[in-house]
Amino acid sequence: MPDTFTFNTSPSIQFGAGLLDDLATRAAPLGPWVLIVTDQGLMATGIVDRAISALTKAGIKTEVYADVIADPPEAIVHAAAQAAQGCTGILGLGGGSSLDVAKLAALLAKGHQMLPEIYGVGNARGPRLPLMLIPTTAGTGSEVTLISIVTTGASEKMGVVSPVLLPDIALLDPDLTLGLPAATTAATGIDAMVHAIEAYASTSPNNNPLSRMLAVQALTLMGAALERAVANDPTARADMLLGSMLAGQAFANSPVAAVHALAYPIGGHFKVPHGLSNALVLPHVLRFNAVTTPGPYAELAPHAFPHLKGLGPQEGAAAFAEALADLAARCGLPPKLRDLDIPEDALPMMARDTMNQTRLLVNNPREVAEADALAIYQAAW
Repeated sequence: MPDTFTFNTSPSIQFGAGLLDDLATRAAPLGPWVLIVTDQGLMATGIVDRAISALTKAGIKTEVYADVIADPPEAIVHAAAQAAQGCTGILGLGGGSSLDVAKLAALLAKGHQMLPEIYGVGNARGPRLPLMLIPTTAGTGSEVTLISIVTTGASEKMGVVSPVLLPDIALLDPDLTLGLPAATTAATGIDAMVHAIEAYASTSPNNNPLSRMLAVQALTLMGAALERAVANDPTARADMLLGSMLAGQAFANSPVAAVHALAYPIGGHFKVPHGLSNALVLPHVLRFNAVTTPGPYAELAPHAFPHLKGLGPQEGAAAFAEALADLAARCGLPPKLRDLDIPEDALPMMARDTMNQTRLLVNNPREVAEADALAIYQAAW
């Protein structure tokens, strides 16, 4: 146990099926003029229209910024912040990209700081507009994290990390995840499991008993639910959304590591969804880490996969990596980088880019050199 630690999370977490229909009451702290930050895909589902209708009936004026895209670039963040001018609050509705953009729009709309000066840890100071986040995928946990990720330049990603980004209200309605495509459900679900795994094993000085407890509970829920959620079982959908939120709380305070560091170049260069990028490298990073630090993975294994109970450190860690790879395959995710037409000659470039993710690599249980990153990519290819 660390001598000291800090644990931050969203001050109000509201969970329950059908909560979107009570949005007007729950969104009252956002004030009389709300900007909804979302994407075109969600606009087509009717969910955004339901939110607008609920707010309008309560006399709340709404504007919509619906141009968020996956791995949002700086231009999207700036446009959303501009759209927020004059609004009294921000409502982020959608997947992790929409929620991340909503966080930054709420901060930048106040005009006290510019985007380039808030990259890194603790540089965003606020104030910001009142903020509510409503996830429609069970993956990122962004509704309870103090992190927003932005694509800078052609492919590199940078993070803004500050408690200022935590929303005032996180509203989780599992009904909003029903009907999410199987592939998206699987990829975002593995992403959430990675959050729990890396938070538990993180070497961050802020790795703490609350994060580890939440990570264990998250994996217990999601290990049993993911396959059923892919088949659109409502109970499993609820378990995945809750598990994703718990994993988000865990890694927001005990940060992630090499799985994410290696995933970012895959998404940045080849536009592979973030959750799938994580799934492609996850078992290989765990095998690499388990050479020196098998304990955390062996401890987690029976919580996600009860049949792995009673194994020793090395055997348990190896079995955990295999079980995660098998789970991803059963959920229909492609197992290899080559399956996504990523050329083998791109692997050295990706390994070099991984070394730029110092914010993440410092938390990994085993030091990762460029040659190690390349070997992991080669194993994943």
